[in-house]
Amino acid sequence: MPDQPPSVALHERALAVFPAGSTRSALWYPPYPTYAAHGLGSRITDVDGREYLDLANNLGVLIHGHAFAPIVQAVQEQAALGSCFALPTESEIALAELLTDRVAGFEKIRFINTGSEAVALAIKAARAYTGRRKIVKLEGVYHGSYDYAEISNYSTPDNWGNEPHAVATVPATPEGVLSSVLITQANDISMLKRILASDSDIAAVIVDPVPARCGLTPLQPSYLDALRTLTREAGVLLIFDEVIALRFGYGGAQGRFGGQPDLTALGKIIGGGYPVGAVAGRADVMEATASAVSSSGTFTANPITMTAGLAGMSALDEAAYDALEALGARMRLACTEIIDKKRASMQVSGTGSMFSIYFHRRDVHDYRSYFKSPAENAATTRFHRIMLQEGVLMAPTATCFFSTAVTRPDEEHFLQAFATAVADFTS
Repeated sequence: MPDQPPSVALHERALAVFPAGSTRSALWYPPYPTYAAHGLGSRITDVDGREYLDLANNLGVLIHGHAFAPIVQAVQEQAALGSCFALPTESEIALAELLTDRVAGFEKIRFINTGSEAVALAIKAARAYTGRRKIVKLEGVYHGSYDYAEISNYSTPDNWGNEPHAVATVPATPEGVLSSVLITQANDISMLKRILASDSDIAAVIVDPVPARCGLTPLQPSYLDALRTLTREAGVLLIFDEVIALRFGYGGAQGRFGGQPDLTALGKIIGGGYPVGAVAGRADVMEATASAVSSSGTFTANPITMTAGLAGMSALDEAAYDALEALGARMRLACTEIIDKKRASMQVSGTGSMFSIYFHRRDVHDYRSYFKSPAENAATTRFHRIMLQEGVLMAPTATCFFSTAVTRPDEEHFLQAFATAVADFTS
């Protein structure tokens, strides 16, 4: 009997120590996940010795790919000086200065450790500032694992009703949490207006300006305008979740698409590949994060993350953003041409340096139009597996996060693999 691949052996070890064999459920896929060994640039090698073009990039974190030389050097130098202290360091000020200089709405910033924590801190700050308790969020849009932010993350046709309402994601979610979250549909101005007018205890509306579960396309300009106008009229704060969306423009999604949020939750690319989160926004609102809300994590603003983030973000200049934008546009166009040529029941949707594959042709503009049937989920899993076999790693949702490390040969590799995968759906 042949020896098991190392990934199988590792998976069996993981089953003994992790619930369901995984400590990070988003990266588990059947029959077992591939275990990484090392990465360099646009490439990653697994423990079984197979090399992949990495277009998952840790779900959008690695905007410069793996082992980016300026980040590696910065981290090595800082590690020799110390990894964390019970004192602040200059590195946190330097990264804060870069971010506040870059995005007009970032008057003050406060670091935390993850994107989920950043969302939680922004919501708590909004409550403290307004003296109100409730929030409004878009149906199906992911904002991390904070109790309030995850309401209606995974609602289905069986429980979402004629109009969106609060649906628990975790069993036994307290009623107080459910009653504190009001759900609306993306791009529905009349519904938003009605909700804001019906309740005087709303502290904030939180939105992702380019929601993955609404087709990875920006919220409609008229909806963004209405969000800003209606929240101001109601004395409600507007929170943008740009944990992913900061990659859509040099000044973030808000600099590119507008919206003028009061607070913005950040993460992923600002840490240079290390754990990070942040909240930025209006100076007067941000003061609530220093006075009424405690946010002093042990590893917050640790100098390893701060120096890595500074190196990565410094290299992410306007020219780099332009190149990523052009790369994404080329790949979406080329993939659409392949789909059309093969007359596959598929489509590509996305913005900037991201796109996702859908196994239907319907318009996607909110969570309900995005929602995948069992057959569409099965097709997504099958497509992901074929791409792996062709040496391309995408996110399990068939989503790509492009990095500055991608080369023209990488593009050709991806398109050849894509054509092979699409052909499997037309044969």
